[in-house]
Amino acid sequence: MNLHGRAHALTAGECFEALVKLQESLLGLGGCPWDREQTHETLRTYLIEETYEVLEALEARDFKRLPGELGDLLLQIVFHAQLARQAGRFDIRDVIERIHTKMVRRHPHVFGEVKAATSKAVLKNWEEIKTEERAASGEKVSAVKGTKSILEGVPHALPALLEAYQLTRRAANIGFDWADVEGILEKLKEETAELREHLGPRRKAGTQQRVEEEMGDLLFVAVNLARFLRVDPEIALKKANRKFISRFRAMEQEAARRGGRLADVPRDEMEALWDRSKRTA
Repeated sequence: MNLHGRAHALTAGECFEALVKLQESLLGLGGCPWDREQTHETLRTYLIEETYEVLEALEARDFKRLPGELGDLLLQIVFHAQLARQAGRFDIRDVIERIHTKMVRRHPHVFGEVKAATSKAVLKNWEEIKTEERAASGEKVSAVKGTKSILEGVPHALPALLEAYQLTRRAANIGFDWADVEGILEKLKEETAELREHLGPRRKAGTQQRVEEEMGDLLFVAVNLARFLRVDPEIALKKANRKFISRFRAMEQEAARRGGRLADVPRDEMEALWDRSKRTA
């Protein structure tokens, strides 16, 4: 089914079914050679890339581009489901049924008798339900016999920044959180002071290990601060990275206009170029 120019005449379900059929054709006999070579493993990179492209469109508030980026991400889900269907594992119906059932189960304040008047109460219920789900499914629980941890299920394979964010978010959802931002800022000062203790010319043997440990503590508190301020640390850091790139390139361009390379510019002049780039880039 060709949806070009017809999408608004069809239901969302019909459009989705057409997408599933399209991917089925691409993976079938006489389909696309590239698609037919793909596996769950080879598609991992594309899933990550498409996710970040969605985030970029959101950050730019580019709502003309966003539907296309969300479509690219949706295709990755359909692609994985179709590969699983061919292998006899599951299909897109299982994917939809599971998330539908999960959302009903995790919103008892909407579809059941549980009361939750605030978003904070909703998140607390959510984490408790997730813990019960993991226990019921037989997932590994805490090493302490007889206990179940809400931290179980945070994938260890996550990038460290995101893992720290998820860990502190889950703890905060059940009330283990700072009373106010000043407490976190004070903790940041404390961790910075502890790091300073292990720096300097008189560093002892084994100090590098302590430096690494204290640096980790400092980063962990910074992630906690971002979460408390309702800032996604990954997105915030991405923005800072792009800002640095823009300013550093401005420095390189200025050095080139002077007929040289930035690497050959004296350190104090680099600082002057950096200050100038901050005003323009």
